[in-house]
Amino acid sequence: MTTDDQERTAPTADEEPKSPEDELRVRAVTRLRKRADFRTHVLVYLLVNTMLVIMWVVIGTTMFFWPIFPILGWGVGLAANAWDVYRPDPVTEDRIRREMGRLRP
Repeated sequence: MTTDDQERTAPTADEEPKSPEDELRVRAVTRLRKRADFRTHVLVYLLVNTMLVIMWVVIGTTMFFWPIFPILGWGVGLAANAWDVYRPDPVTEDRIRREMGRLRP
């Protein structure tokens, strides 16, 4: 079996993994997709909010800096997305067992 054949038969994130190697591949693909989606989210955030600030400048800077509301509001969502993508502490079997031990009477 060639490498190309292995890549075609290995499961994707939507399929059930068959071996530990397949499970690692699924996790890696999922993480890479999340990171790519996050980069797209950051780019859209920057472009849209830059456009809003430019609109504020064109309309007149004597007005209250109203773009702060979408910048901060959307920034909270962006921070939550970053936390989801880059958090360092995934749930493991060891952590699940320890928590189950704490819950036992």
